[in-house]
Amino acid sequence: MGLMIAGVYHTEDPAPDSTLDGEFRRQASTVRNALPNGALETGRFHLYAAWNCPWAHRVLLVRAVKGLHDLISVAYAEPRRTEDGWVYSDGADEVYGATALHHAYARVSPAYTGRITVPLLWDRAQNSAVSNESADLVRMLGTLPGHGPNLAPPEKLDQIDVWNEKIYARLNNGVYRAGFARKQEAYEAGFRDVFATLDEIETHLVNSRYLCGDTLTEADLRLFPTLARFDVAYHYAFKCNLRRLIDYPNLWGYAREIYARPGIAETVKFEIYKRGYFSPSELRNPLGIVPLGPDIDWTTPHDRDRLTTRSGNA
Repeated sequence: MGLMIAGVYHTEDPAPDSTLDGEFRRQASTVRNALPNGALETGRFHLYAAWNCPWAHRVLLVRAVKGLHDLISVAYAEPRRTEDGWVYSDGADEVYGATALHHAYARVSPAYTGRITVPLLWDRAQNSAVSNESADLVRMLGTLPGHGPNLAPPEKLDQIDVWNEKIYARLNNGVYRAGFARKQEAYEAGFRDVFATLDEIETHLVNSRYLCGDTLTEADLRLFPTLARFDVAYHYAFKCNLRRLIDYPNLWGYAREIYARPGIAETVKFEIYKRGYFSPSELRNPLGIVPLGPDIDWTTPHDRDRLTTRSGNA
């Protein structure tokens, strides 16, 4: 569940066996069921999430863009793990009164033996877990009919999948490969992938409003959590310090445009990110001191509207 430091788990520390050779390898999700038929009932689903987890953030973004608040309730874990793993403010979640996430996983059938992670989507109607794989949840929820835009339309699916694969391996997970590396070579490999990918996206966004043209897709929502955390956490805590997000004119404008969309800002918690990523860690922050900066205004106007008629399907 993580590296325990004086009784506290760092929010994102990996299990020791994932970095034995000095290179971080993310463990695969194992609860991967499809949404059941007739899944549009009000209040049917419950999402176990954490504000500071980028993988849970993906699903919260889809929930916001698709307007799924009536369909999916959310339990938000505390920013820092304890000896009990992810735990809940006020001591309970609204489905079972669970005080820790492992209480929910204990109800998974067949018996669950993997890592206790967020996000986890629970089906109240069938009293069962749907999935703890964020990519699956983003696709399933993002394409639900009758609720907002289709975030993976068939005509753009090939583009979306190319961007998803590249961004996950080299950027979403690349910052962790740099931050969790235990050898210089592993750190440098992750670091180079991060900034090569940011540079590539920066160039692409010169003439494209979003990753796949004029409209927001799931590829943008899978990228955004990394951008939101970059300057307040990854740049410092994970040593991804070649450039900041605000040093990329097109990426910074693009990120601010997404942030300004209805419901998105409510999913972003910069202070919680800092508390999580700078929580006590023997490897990165043994004293657990949380920095006061940086001071960045995400509400400044963007100029991305000018690209609407130019980007097409670029």
